[in-house]
Amino acid sequence: MGVGLLDHFNIRTKKLGETVRFYEEVLELKKGDRPNFRFPGAWMYSEGQPVVHLVDISQTSEQQKPDSGVVHHIAFASRGFSGMKERLQSMSLPFDVREVPGVDVWQIFVTDPNGVMIELNYDTAREGLTQRG
Repeated sequence: MGVGLLDHFNIRTKKLGETVRFYEEVLELKKGDRPNFRFPGAWMYSEGQPVVHLVDISQTSEQQKPDSGVVHHIAFASRGFSGMKERLQSMSLPFDVREVPGVDVWQIFVTDPNGVMIELNYDTAREGLTQRG
């Protein structure tokens, strides 16, 4: 018995369209099939897996949370460090780049329309990055 890999994360949002666009245009996830739930939403796919589940709460009295609450951020193993930096700059989205001390990983942090911080991790050897990015 054991817990496996993280399957997905769920965001409850009053900004469904804006959130779908962020995950499609910024992170290049694809909107895909979703079960016929009794509530609106969207599932966003990465490499064929629905990793981000969005629930539209715009027609409810539920309040939009300003951020991700006690969860600080969500991380993705990523590819294309330079391309992502260029994309974020071209979209005028604020982001932060960090080198993980003692590990061959560079990170990009960007925030989605709901205040959820997204961490993108890039293997320096696979990306051809130096210790200074």
